[in-house]
Amino acid sequence: MANFNVAIDDQVFLEEGGEELGAVRKVEHDHIVVYVEGAGDFKIAGPAVKASHDGKVILDRTHLAPDFLKAVDSAHANETE
Repeated sequence: MANFNVAIDDQVFLEEGGEELGAVRKVEHDHIVVYVEGAGDFKIAGPAVKASHDGKVILDRTHLAPDFLKAVDSAHANETE
């Protein structure tokens, strides 16, 4: 985490240019806490942060827990256009 400038309220994504999946609620030296609508807060370990810039945090899917990925998929499935 020391290599990235992550702040509370940064938007969180799984890929650059992708759909927002949540927002940073807390920043610690070795992890961040991400809020996913309808699912709550999730602790994301530092190695899962692939990049951070312009108020955006990009996560590395290969370092994320299955329950987090399921919450993200569920949150988007409940959205309507």
